[in-house]
Amino acid sequence: MRTALVYHEEMTAARLLWDDPECEIERPERLTAAVERLQQGGLEQRCLQLAAREASEAELGLVHRSDPPGATHHRGHRLGRASTQPAPVLKTELPTCLSFTTGWMGEGTVSPEYVSLLRGTQALSTEELQALSGQYDAVYFHPSTFHCARLAAGAALQLVDAVLTGTAHNGFALVRPPGHHSQRAAANGFCVFNNVAIAARYAQKQHGVCRCVGAAVGWGLRRTESGGVGCSETPCGALLCRGGLLAPRWEAQPLSGLCTPYPRILIVDWDVHHGQGIQYIFEDDPSVLYFSWHRYEHGRFWPYLRESDADAVGLGPGRGFTVNLPWNQVGMGNADYMAAFLHVLLPVAFEFDPELVLISAGFDSAIGDPEGQMQATPECFAHLTQLLQVLAGGRVCAVLEVTGSKGGSLAGCQGAVRGGLLYLAGRPAWAGGTLPRSQPCLVVSLFSPCSQGGYHLESLSQCVCMVVKALLGDPAPPLLGPMVPQHSALESIQSVWAAQAPHWTSLWQQGSTPTLSLSTCSPERRPSAVSPGGPKGKAAEAQTSAVLSSLLDQLHLYTTPPVRTVIALTAPAAALVLPPEVLHQEGSAPPEETQAWARLHEALTQDTAFTALGKVLHLLNGILDGQVSSGIVTTPVAAPTLEVVLRQGLSHGAQRVFCVALGQLDRPPDLANDGRTLWLNIRGKEAAALSTFHVSVPLSGTTGGFLSCILALVLPLAYGFQPDLVLVALGPAHGLQDPQAALLAALLRGPAGGRVLVLVEQESTCQLVGVLARVLHGEPPPSLGPFSMASPDDLQALVHLRGQLEAQWEMLQLLLECHELVA
Repeated sequence: MRTALVYHEEMTAARLLWDDPECEIERPERLTAAVERLQQGGLEQRCLQLAAREASEAELGLVHRSDPPGATHHRGHRLGRASTQPAPVLKTELPTCLSFTTGWMGEGTVSPEYVSLLRGTQALSTEELQALSGQYDAVYFHPSTFHCARLAAGAALQLVDAVLTGTAHNGFALVRPPGHHSQRAAANGFCVFNNVAIAARYAQKQHGVCRCVGAAVGWGLRRTESGGVGCSETPCGALLCRGGLLAPRWEAQPLSGLCTPYPRILIVDWDVHHGQGIQYIFEDDPSVLYFSWHRYEHGRFWPYLRESDADAVGLGPGRGFTVNLPWNQVGMGNADYMAAFLHVLLPVAFEFDPELVLISAGFDSAIGDPEGQMQATPECFAHLTQLLQVLAGGRVCAVLEVTGSKGGSLAGCQGAVRGGLLYLAGRPAWAGGTLPRSQPCLVVSLFSPCSQGGYHLESLSQCVCMVVKALLGDPAPPLLGPMVPQHSALESIQSVWAAQAPHWTSLWQQGSTPTLSLSTCSPERRPSAVSPGGPKGKAAEAQTSAVLSSLLDQLHLYTTPPVRTVIALTAPAAALVLPPEVLHQEGSAPPEETQAWARLHEALTQDTAFTALGKVLHLLNGILDGQVSSGIVTTPVAAPTLEVVLRQGLSHGAQRVFCVALGQLDRPPDLANDGRTLWLNIRGKEAAALSTFHVSVPLSGTTGGFLSCILALVLPLAYGFQPDLVLVALGPAHGLQDPQAALLAALLRGPAGGRVLVLVEQESTCQLVGVLARVLHGEPPPSLGPFSMASPDDLQALVHLRGQLEAQWEMLQLLLECHELVA
């Protein structure tokens, strides 16, 4: 994988010139710490390094412009520095439909007032800068701010250019100041220019073309009632909808050409604060899907906006293209974030089918940040990045968004229970003993009453490194801690389902559409900030830092194997084309070891099968010994080879093995049902949970059914089981097309830290072996094609199985009873 890294040291020039406890957390060290850690880990050297350029004022004007008539107008100004009430949000409703030229693409002019204002800060005195800063919410200006902000926006544009021209597959831009709170004509929350929004518009303008799809796939959706919600006329007269098949109250009609005049862009914002600036800019735009999870607490957390809640889904033709997932409690961790991705973002994203993914990568949602008070580990962000790389052909651009604001509520950090641990102010305590003390545990001192807000630089830099490693194709380390989503997280996910199901078939096809009375809680009085001063506060902050640093050291004991991917073939394959780093295995297990295992099945004693068995045992030992990450082996007898591999894995030190068998492959009848093996047979004879650890799914073979099975069943089970090894066996009559098999292998790299062994029936094509090797090596899988809905039989089977299994597997527990949600 070729990954671009964009940075410029001059972005560190701006800094706070006066005392301001609210703004002092936004400091240059947040950027330099990340850069230093990338250098120390050898990651900077592995990337294509690009120096950021300044964005032109015309490029800034793609977003920061004069609003067209009738457009929504928001302000980022505050009422006054002494105010304890949330700043007002002034907006008017948009018309139900806007044309491409005035609404979606924002063909206004550069806002002379705002850009000129920022340009003028270069000549202001410190007193004048402080006075101007006081007119905005959580913002400070410096004589270098304008230059730094143009570099930040320009870095994002350079990254987009590199990825969309093929110079790089993906990339990461280290920028400062951040951008996702910035609005069209107002700085906000440390953000000056909206870097990610500018990058999205630039990608559409600079790299977009009008593409009309033929009538063979030209089926769109038109709402039967008036208003045209979700649809709009394109410049060539075609109906533009989100695509897919029939949904409730929608009628399908053939189109002569389905025109998407601009590339579809997915923006994923995982900062702990809501990126309201991005939302406002794209809320009426169906060409941009904006997903944000953020600490909300029913409106009591900054930026205190009602439109940060789940039922804010966009306006006019953009309804359904804003997806807000509000966290209403602190302490969300790996399981909560993974559940949100698996059950909300990925289904909608696959249906949207983006051509570019932009990540607004703020890491105050990671463990250790006292402002966010969340518990996701750095490894979690590697998993999230890895999941996003299966979209848009792997064209992923991450932009570091180090935003934040003091004044968040401390409610919830006093005695919050998470994963068997009780977090108290200033000290952790055991609660319930659900985790053995010998097991790695996520313990960190969250807050002391005098602790200062801001970032933990070690956590921030570790998160950056993990994302860059994932972009480079390195396997993500396994997730630690129990994969049990919190009840509050499930409530939040349910509220998103209720708000978004009318707009996305990928959600309502999961089963009956959930109904929920969404919260109408209004923002309450802003909590008073905690004073950071005094020796007690500094001592508590130092103690918190020491505890977290020790924890992060423990979390990073996992080392990447020296060899990423190996293939072992029983016959030469001259037509096989592979990346140069993928190794062809020539060795084999010792004959006596192979002979001992071959005695289990007579079919394994045959010449070709015996040779394949020796190769697979040798490769498996390399994976379990930490020398190889993943591999592929061809075999003429898949069923007995799979049984040997499973038993050898368990005897060689694997504690938990997740086996995904496709085709005519039955579970060994004498395999112990002791929880060490989770066997999932896709295309089995019946839809049945024969036990907690033996599941059969009889899918028909449609793309829609396969995708629903992977997202709604396979991945939640895999992450919930937390295996040491994943076995994927493509047996006789497996029926998978190459893109389907590649997607399965790519997504299963995550749960076991990249330790995946694929057994392929020897009669399979070289093309299948090649595509599997490339995705195991970290490349994105080929596209599945246009989104299609699962068949009624497939949906019924999945709903039946989820109902049987959700009591034992918490990652499946999403459809809560309505009375639980309103209790």
